Amino acid sequence: MAFALRKRGPSNFDRAADGSMTLIEHIRELRTRLFRASLAIVVGFGFGIWLATPVRQLLSEPYCNLPQSRDPDTGLCKFVQLGVADVFLLNLKIGLWVGLIFAAPVWLYQLWAFIAPGLHRHERRYAYLFTALAAPLFAAGAVLAFFVTTKGLEFLLNVSGDDIATNLEVTRYISFVTNLILLFGVAFEFPLIVLMLNFVGLASARRLLSWWRVAIFVFFAFSAVVTPTPDPFGMTALAICLSALYFGAVGVAFLNDRRKGRGRELYADVADDEVSPLDLSTEPVEAGRRVEAVDPIAAPEPVAAPAPIERRWDDMT
Repeated sequence: MAFALRKRGPSNFDRAADGSMTLIEHIRELRTRLFRASLAIVVGFGFGIWLATPVRQLLSEPYCNLPQSRDPDTGLCKFVQLGVADVFLLNLKIGLWVGLIFAAPVWLYQLWAFIAPGLHRHERRYAYLFTALAAPLFAAGAVLAFFVTTKGLEFLLNVSGDDIATNLEVTRYISFVTNLILLFGVAFEFPLIVLMLNFVGLASARRLLSWWRVAIFVFFAFSAVVTPTPDPFGMTALAICLSALYFGAVGVAFLNDRRKGRGRELYADVADDEVSPLDLSTEPVEAGRRVEAVDPIAAPEPVAAPAPIERRWDDMT
């Protein structure tokens, strides 16, 4: 028995890329991808609820490792709960964040699969590169935030003195730590903006390097504003890391300019306020060939008068 091979048609990605997919099909695809992303987040939320208590204990370590936070009788970490359901709601919040992190590969892929057909091939390649760099940079910022939180709490609790008992409220403390981690992680994505400016051709590596004084000033000012602790340690650590990442991104921009041949143009060595050299040498102009006269045009013949209109018929007949 002979089996006929079924010919496969173009995929949804190809149809969306070439514009053959209708608006209703785009809406249906969006609905399908949103359902898959939501299902993955729900499953991740279940794992997040299961891991909420260990994650909360991990976030509490910067405070619980300090000797001022321990109860002298029991040795347990002292936190205060002001509401009856505060810890329960906090576990739900932590579970949602953990679920989003667990389900990130799924919902990020669904988002990318819906957006990617509208991008060019080189734009997709840049998106892959930036996505591969964004995750480790955010993780590095989160680790630095965890370290800064430990040093900042130690400074703040030592300022209060021994005559003042300090007990932190658990929900406010966890919000403080998570906001600091999110803020530091987003700040570490700044080098990607620098690389994007260079890759799309808006700023060369030399231009980016000429901005280093302004960049360092902005980094220290930003660190002084966003760092919640008044000690100079956290501000300096964040500013130094951002400066190092900036110079690293400029180094990558130099490699990209060399690969693309930027800086080897005709007037690349001329400054913006310098007049480009002009070639003022003259060349002799030779006489052109003699143009022969043409014969004159004959006079037109007279136009014949129009024939009289026959009045026996109207315009239709």
